[in-house]
Amino acid sequence: MTAHPSAPSAPADHEREPTAQSALPFVLAADVPGAPVADILPARPLIRRRLLEHGAVLLRGFEVGGVDGFTDVVRAVSGEPLAYAERSSPRSTIKGQVYTSTDYPPAEEIFLHNENSYQADWPLTLFFSCVRPPDTLGATPLADTRRIHRSIDPAVREEFAARGWMVVRNFTDGFGVPWQQAFNTDDRAEVERYCARNGIEPQWTGGNGLRTLARRHAVHRHPVTGETVWFNHVAFFHVSTLAADVCAGLREMYDEEDLPTNTYYGDGAPIPDEVVAHLRACYRAEQRRFDWQLGDVLVVDNMLAAHGREPFTGPRRIAVAMAEPWSAATEGGHRPDTPGEASDGNR
Repeated sequence: MTAHPSAPSAPADHEREPTAQSALPFVLAADVPGAPVADILPARPLIRRRLLEHGAVLLRGFEVGGVDGFTDVVRAVSGEPLAYAERSSPRSTIKGQVYTSTDYPPAEEIFLHNENSYQADWPLTLFFSCVRPPDTLGATPLADTRRIHRSIDPAVREEFAARGWMVVRNFTDGFGVPWQQAFNTDDRAEVERYCARNGIEPQWTGGNGLRTLARRHAVHRHPVTGETVWFNHVAFFHVSTLAADVCAGLREMYDEEDLPTNTYYGDGAPIPDEVVAHLRACYRAEQRRFDWQLGDVLVVDNMLAAHGREPFTGPRRIAVAMAEPWSAATEGGHRPDTPGEASDGNR
């Protein structure tokens, strides 16, 4: 196994500044190409250490062994994979709790985001496996959320820290993910119970429509390192982040409150488009990319690194799994020594 570049282990100081030399992702390469991925799994402490320092680790040159081998990697590094709940994008199940990456058209970019940061609970660790690389582009770009937080204008940052943010989603027939798919049920009472448990306000609209409002924090502390991170879907879900023609079309078709998805300050006030444009610029300035190779496994600390997707050509197929649930309700309380400890206590 070859690790590069060499770097010191991550201190637990929440004011630590990631260095310009920090790789994103950090690459752990097989000494012998095609070696079984099981060969690297005893190095879990090294993987975890590099994950906390860099935010993502790329296992390259190993033979994964299909979806079962990929699941074994997830279990060895992080425990049992999680089900995908409160969905915001279409995915297909490959096997068990392993899914396809978001099933959006190849020509569309998926902007940088942190998985499930709009929810009350989220996975601490994400896993991606390259089943088939694209012909062109199709990278999964990454951006360090510690650096993003530092790069945001202090006045903007403080505004969100004080007011939080809110996401409003409208589930309507024929547009986007239906609420039955998002919540994995067609029982309205079950949806209402889920919302009550997860800090969401549901509003039934029309004959079969649903509007949800969820207020969340924009700035968080990482549960292991204590570092301050920019962890939210403010930019991702804001209508202005869509392609200009799509944004204009939606604003013409819908009243503000009826937009399929949009974000606001936590008190419900609109977020100016120029503020969201500034946030997007901060994400893009920190974006790093690599080209997928067959058999690559990417491990991402979901709170330390945002991820996205480039447009692509060719039959790109990336398998995805999530692990180690963490809850906003536990922030400020016990912080585990390792993320694996968090997953044991919050299933």
